[in-house]
Amino acid sequence: MQHIAVIGAGTMGNGIAHVFAQNGHKVNLIDLSEDSLSNGLATITKNLDRMLAKEKITESEKTSTLKNISTFTVLKEGVANVDLVVEAASENLTVKLSIFKELDAICPKNTILATNTSSISITQIAAATNRPQKVIGMHFMNPVPIMQLVEIIRGYSTSNETTEEIMKLSTELGKTPTEVNDYPGFVANRILMPMINEAIETLYNGVAGVSEIDTVMKLGMAHPMGPLQLADFIGLDVCLSILNVMYDGFKNPKYAPCPLLVNMVMAKKLGVKSGEGFYDYAESRKAEKVSDQFS
Repeated sequence: MQHIAVIGAGTMGNGIAHVFAQNGHKVNLIDLSEDSLSNGLATITKNLDRMLAKEKITESEKTSTLKNISTFTVLKEGVANVDLVVEAASENLTVKLSIFKELDAICPKNTILATNTSSISITQIAAATNRPQKVIGMHFMNPVPIMQLVEIIRGYSTSNETTEEIMKLSTELGKTPTEVNDYPGFVANRILMPMINEAIETLYNGVAGVSEIDTVMKLGMAHPMGPLQLADFIGLDVCLSILNVMYDGFKNPKYAPCPLLVNMVMAKKLGVKSGEGFYDYAESRKAEKVSDQFS
């Protein structure tokens, strides 16, 4: 498992590429956009510089990590002769099914196909291929270079051999892999997203304001970040997408997204990525409450 392809150079993709490259793997980072690839490499470089400043890595380790990464805009070229593909593209079922169908056609037969999806069925993605036994979920947490957990999700047909290989590989990356079965939201988001949604409902119902809700959860429950601030960092569009997947999958009204969340996403108030969500990030990186219309 020495040669890895990562599809998507965004926040998750460049973080996954960073971790593999830092651990000695040759990484092909693939994205349709040259700008996205440039931004992804810039982010990796900046994160390595932070680690260097904190004396967590040496200058030579930084250099070797960057040398381990090659970039591609053509999928077929980027996945040729790789041992593992990790897809970290849009959290959109149609997009993922298209990518995996193409990967199955062009990748070597022994290549394991993994997805970083945070909620979409591994079984459904695997069904788009002729190698369902070699399709698996590798749900890394953000920020990937720092967070310890990798949620390893077995699809209905994922083989024991594939699962064992990915568990072993994740451990070699310095992560803690945790095996779960394939149900909407898996474990992490099945528990996290209803909590975030309930925090938004609490705001929507006027029980308390943004900072008050987050303060209660940080100080009262020992959470490092309040649920509304965490939602901003995840991306409110991503939160909405995951809740919709769980609502569709379970047909249980407890997973129905709060109307406030739906409206904020329609208004393109997506959190950190858009500069404004429950907090305002446009003027300062410090979290500030948005206008009273959301409280």
